[in-house]
Amino acid sequence: MKDFWKEPEEKKLNKKKVTISIIILILLVALIAVSIIYINNKEARNWIDKNILQKEKKQNNLPSIELEEINNSSIYAFNKYIGILNKNNFYIYDNTAKKENTLTIEISKPIFNSNNRYLAIAEEKGQKIYLIEDKEIKWEKSVEGNISQISVNKNGYVAVTIVDTSYKTVIAMYNNQGEHLFNTYLSSTRVVATSISNDNKYLALAEIDTSGTMIQSNIKIISIENGKNNPENSIKKTYNGKDNELITNIKYQEKDKLLCMYTNKITEIKDIETVETIQEYENKKVSFASIELSNASIAVEEKSSGIFTADSVVNIINSDNKNTASYTAESVTKEIYTNNNIIALNLGSEVEFINTSGWLVKKYKAEQEITSIVVSNSVAGIIYRDKIEIINL
Repeated sequence: MKDFWKEPEEKKLNKKKVTISIIILILLVALIAVSIIYINNKEARNWIDKNILQKEKKQNNLPSIELEEINNSSIYAFNKYIGILNKNNFYIYDNTAKKENTLTIEISKPIFNSNNRYLAIAEEKGQKIYLIEDKEIKWEKSVEGNISQISVNKNGYVAVTIVDTSYKTVIAMYNNQGEHLFNTYLSSTRVVATSISNDNKYLALAEIDTSGTMIQSNIKIISIENGKNNPENSIKKTYNGKDNELITNIKYQEKDKLLCMYTNKITEIKDIETVETIQEYENKKVSFASIELSNASIAVEEKSSGIFTADSVVNIINSDNKNTASYTAESVTKEIYTNNNIIALNLGSEVEFINTSGWLVKKYKAEQEITSIVVSNSVAGIIYRDKIEIINL
């Protein structure tokens, strides 16, 4: 019979589990404390970026591609590669400076445009077009007339802007297999930019009409499906800008939002209906602006920091929620480069790479003035007379 009066055994404390729990708790508290300091203390953040996160890189301490004929080469960063076009050979290098492939591209003066794993290359004022997928040629074509621009979406659909025909401008549309879908003919306007939606449904044109007494900027949204079947009735919507309002670029971003950049503002067209002004900088000292990003727009504003010094304040607006992030570089920006989620600020002998959340990704310090940079979302190339130094982002 069970002895109900028997005293229960005393449970032993598991010291190992308690020790592990305490260590985890201490590490968690330390991590939270460091995160708070990193966010709120700029000096501490700079020290952590340099000494712990190793974000600062210096010239001559990175993988590099040696160059022999820099003056005859065209260099471009796309996806995770650096491409060098020289004498009809397109050399593709990875982020360790290893040559991955060599393609024959019969182009001497290239126009590049990339999106995701696709790279489109066309001959400026020529007839040849190539589409590269990853490291291989997907297709090549020739057109009638002279090419002035080219754009590709993330699925490999390509729009080619053609001039010097009987029309002022012709836009030729191709799918990712190289099949010609349709042409759009413009008799009196010049196209300054094209963009294709990520769902392959729409082609957007930014055009300028200078035939009247005032400049007229227009944006046309064309249905690609209607363009294939009924080109004459393919225009879904036209947006007319104000008199003398000059459009400079358009870009389809995530969720098929169309961002439109003018000389004094950036607007967003959503669902082909609503137009919203995102940034206005007419009365600000804005030196650069860009919409060539996946889900944001930026404006770089110069602000005085002393009698003879100025900072560069990068205002980044998220295209989804319209939240604003800012980043301050303690120098005047010479040039900017943007791609997908990366913003590169050329500050002279330094380059600061930041993301669209306003955080530093990498900082590069050179021993001389930096004159040329190429940037993709995962790799950047600092171009010198005899080499390209590669930075992983």
